[in-house]
Amino acid sequence: MAAANLTPSNPATFLLLGIPGLEAAHVWISVPVCTMYVAIVVGNGAILLVVATEPALHRPMCYFLCMLAAIDLGASACTLPKLLCIFWFQAREIDAGACLAQMFFIHSLSMMESAVLLAMALDRYVAICAPLRYSAVFTGRLVAKLGVAAVARGALLMSPCPFLIQRLSFCRTNVIPHTYCEHMAVVKLACGDTSMNHAYGLSAALLVIGGDLLFIGLSYFLIVRAVLRLSSREARLKAFGTCSAHLCVILISYTPALFSFFTHRFGHRVAPPVHIILANLYLLFPPLLNPIVYGVRTREIRERVLRVILQGTGTSKPRPDWGSLLRRPPSQFPQAEIPVHTVPPPGGLVSASVKQ
Repeated sequence: MAAANLTPSNPATFLLLGIPGLEAAHVWISVPVCTMYVAIVVGNGAILLVVATEPALHRPMCYFLCMLAAIDLGASACTLPKLLCIFWFQAREIDAGACLAQMFFIHSLSMMESAVLLAMALDRYVAICAPLRYSAVFTGRLVAKLGVAAVARGALLMSPCPFLIQRLSFCRTNVIPHTYCEHMAVVKLACGDTSMNHAYGLSAALLVIGGDLLFIGLSYFLIVRAVLRLSSREARLKAFGTCSAHLCVILISYTPALFSFFTHRFGHRVAPPVHIILANLYLLFPPLLNPIVYGVRTREIRERVLRVILQGTGTSKPRPDWGSLLRRPPSQFPQAEIPVHTVPPPGGLVSASVKQ
């Protein structure tokens, strides 16, 4: 570790410590992390597969859900394999270029996810406030344009950060007390003027998080106002039910992000392990819980997943082909046998005939 402090101004590699103060528990922490990573891959992969193979799910909201699943898979692939290597093999070294690439993809994918959540809020607004125009407004072309805009915004806003970091001098150390190359964690290692990095990082975060939350809140304000005007209680409950999954995903995504953002910049009294754990929860919980929330709340996804599971275990029963049954002639249907009960004649008549 002492050799790591004697680094040149532009180090070729960085060292990721993992969770400082909890190095002895890294192996035990890796067990739930690995389990969650497997669940993230299986859950989000199942969402992509189900939506792709189920024609009933080829609609805008499910396309946005596929975008979320792809972003979550990408963000997890950028961080969790390296995190597990740190925990299992103490492979802390990371190339400087790989560190900048990891930083770029983590933060740009987070911005893309925020943009997709905003697009989903607009989808719910049109579906509830202008249902007759929904099919005309949210076409496949519009969904594709929103997806491209989300990718472009995240990439463009995050592109200056690696270049701003490359101009810095790292004369103190190349040891990053974190589990991945987080922007501010790398900037804090620099010994020069980092005011531009701080200002740009804060401005980009406020623009994305603040702007998207503002428009999401405005969309739901209009949704609530429109729903409360409905006369039927059942209609109001149904309208709120269509938004419940999206609201859960918003809380899951933004709550750990806001905690991590504010503790990193203003929580100077927060212990480093607490901040790093919060930063990792921000990367673990949304990808883990998003497929569960939408899988439970979306009937078509739930039924499709259950059908695949039952077919895989061999417990599914074949559905009757009602069309072929209705086309069969009546002669091919099994005839029910009607039991014939014989009634014995009265005793008096029998005895009279015998006497004759």
